[in-house]
Amino acid sequence: MHPECLASLAVPLPKGRMIASGEGDGAARALWLSDAPVSAGLWIRVHAAHSASSLWPLLLDGEDSHDGAFRPWASGELFPERMSSPGAHDPAVLLERWWTAYTRIHDDDHLTPEERLAVTAPFGRTWPRPAPGRENISGAGERAEEYARVFVRQYPRSRLGLVAASGGADALTAVGWQGPANYGDTAAFSALVRDWERRFGARVVAVGASTLHLSVAAPPVRIEDALLVAAEHFAFCPDAIWQGARPCTLAAHAERIVGMNCWSFWWD
Repeated sequence: MHPECLASLAVPLPKGRMIASGEGDGAARALWLSDAPVSAGLWIRVHAAHSASSLWPLLLDGEDSHDGAFRPWASGELFPERMSSPGAHDPAVLLERWWTAYTRIHDDDHLTPEERLAVTAPFGRTWPRPAPGRENISGAGERAEEYARVFVRQYPRSRLGLVAASGGADALTAVGWQGPANYGDTAAFSALVRDWERRFGARVVAVGASTLHLSVAAPPVRIEDALLVAAEHFAFCPDAIWQGARPCTLAAHAERIVGMNCWSFWWD
């Protein structure tokens, strides 16, 4: 991200500044950040201009909405130099590997083996397969704009971040976001979000210190497909199931996401 990139954006911006990586001491300019909260309308205008500017807009939520430091964004707690490339990761391989790791039964588990297997029923420890995507998806941009309006209503203190990236999935790695740091390299998560962009018309709209918010143009509409998507969500972010709305099971999560046009994730 270089200051010259902003010159290619034909959208007036509010006051803001470039943020350096590595808590401000890194060599990379991770993003441009607005000094104050923004409207959904600004996100929508910048999003519409992405094909010309190559700047992907992110609605950014701080770790503590009442903390003036607006961590990790304004403080530069971003590390793009540590990331690999999303293209180096195979989404199908990632899903199966993550599933195998998170369904493993440990001796010190607070759940019994039966209770642990019940969380991921009907699949148990057996990775099913990736969920089928829909052909000829349309309206992804419109869904993203609708969700931006919803998100700003829910999080009115959100600021705008601009990242030089080909799309929202790649923006997560390019900005050096560390939301799922306890679970691995951000580029691997970008790789799966790229795949969701293709299969479900997903778009990255907003990001928090440890949260990710996607709009979804083509969510599953049958419970059989929703179960497969729920399995992917569990592999991608097990905390979304383990610490989600009760009951904390794959089946309950599947019921919640049928026809749902937004997916949100949170990593502990």
